[in-house]
Amino acid sequence: MLFLGVDPGKSGAIAAVGPTGLVHATCRLKETPADVWAWLDGLKDDYEPQPVFGLIEKVGSMPRQGVSSTFKFGYSAGMCEAFIVAAGIPHELITPVKWQNRMKCRSGGDKNVTKQAAQRLWPGERVIHATADAMLLAECARRIYNERRGE
Repeated sequence: MLFLGVDPGKSGAIAAVGPTGLVHATCRLKETPADVWAWLDGLKDDYEPQPVFGLIEKVGSMPRQGVSSTFKFGYSAGMCEAFIVAAGIPHELITPVKWQNRMKCRSGGDKNVTKQAAQRLWPGERVIHATADAMLLAECARRIYNERRGE
C-alpha cells in the first residue's frame, strides 16, 4: 500500500509513504513534466497489485499574486491532478487548512512550521521546504485511509 501527497506549484513536490508511515520517495515538481510522470508511473508500477490513495492540496490564487505566477501555479496544479488521474490513482482534494489542522501544523503560510512538523515525524529523513508539505499530505492520506477502514 502506498499513500501520496501532492503539494502543487513550481516549488512543490509529490511524496509517497508506505503503510507504516515511512517515507518511500519524493519527487520535486521543478523536474520536467516528463520526469514527474515517469517517477509517478514507476511508483505505481512498483505497487500495482495494491491500492494507492492520494491527497492533492486544493489550491487557488492568492491576493496580489501576479497574472503570470497565477497561471504557472494553476498549470502545475492541473498537471499534478491530470497525472494522478491518468495513473488511475484514487485521490481527493484537501484544503491547506483541513490537512494542516489534521496534522497539527497550521502554518499561516510559514513553510518553516510544516518543515519542522515533518522533521518531527521523520527525524531520520532529509526534509526540505520543497518536500515537507507533500510528505505531510501523504501521511494525512494514510491516516484518512486508515480511519475510514476503522484502523
